Amino acid sequence: MKHVLILLLFITAGLTSQAQFTREQYIRKYQLLAIEEMGRSGIPASIKMAQACLESANGNSELSRKSNNHFGIKCKSYWKGQKVYYDDDARGECFRKYKSVEESYIDHTNFLMGNPRYAFLFKLPPEDYKGWAKGLKEAGYATARHYDKTLIKIIEDHKLYRLDYKQSLGQLPTYERPQQLNEGMSDRVAINPFNGRQVIKINGLKAVVARPDDTYEILAQATGIETWEIYKFNDRAAGYMPQPNEVVYIESKRRRAPRNQAFHTAEKGETMHFISQRYGIKLKPLYRRNRMEPGQQPNAGDVVYLRNKKPK
Repeated sequence: MKHVLILLLFITAGLTSQAQFTREQYIRKYQLLAIEEMGRSGIPASIKMAQACLESANGNSELSRKSNNHFGIKCKSYWKGQKVYYDDDARGECFRKYKSVEESYIDHTNFLMGNPRYAFLFKLPPEDYKGWAKGLKEAGYATARHYDKTLIKIIEDHKLYRLDYKQSLGQLPTYERPQQLNEGMSDRVAINPFNGRQVIKINGLKAVVARPDDTYEILAQATGIETWEIYKFNDRAAGYMPQPNEVVYIESKRRRAPRNQAFHTAEKGETMHFISQRYGIKLKPLYRRNRMEPGQQPNAGDVVYLRNKKPK
């Protein structure tokens, strides 16, 4: 019996290790790496994510699974790291091998930033994913005939352009255009600008709309409150950087939503933090009210309780 159990464990482990990522699962797993590298380099997170999906077959290719190479980057003569060999355009080509997926994402950034033939891309607006896709093809990143069109299709099919605003698949409520401030929730109304920034009200609370290059430190100076308070008001850890057009609360969020907003039906990709920011509710009470553990996220279609405790 003992030998049978051991055999079953080996079979189960083998099946688990061969489990295939869906594209959506891959995006959810690695989206923060793309966003972090965007902040460091200016490469649109949508482009990095789309390239990773395509080049790694959503993390399922042998090169990505065994060598953590998620962008198909070949060795080049100056590469000093580990190497592996695969058949690609020619037999036995040399590819870079990394210790982690994160190292692959970082090296992809360094590869583009350090190569003169990609320099023109960094002059494009950060939201111009189509320009980036076409530019990567023109610069010869890949030999595929429709490489740019494939990247654009991945981005648009999965709304990855929202990653460029830290919005997609569950990070932050943001506004792509100032005129959208009066749309959506009835409680959200624009009021007079504050130090050149748009100020809105959510759940009766003041929030500012971050401008490009704003930090919590800059917003603290502009609004006359302490930096640590802004981190606390927005349920953020020290060092977090707001994105352009992100909603930033400048007073403490409430424990529950208004009476006329008792529930929220989660949409695909929304997180509890997203919902807490959208309705001006503190994150910890929101978790407790819905009998969820910190870090747990709702599924599409789940009803999130905004005022009363979810029934058992």
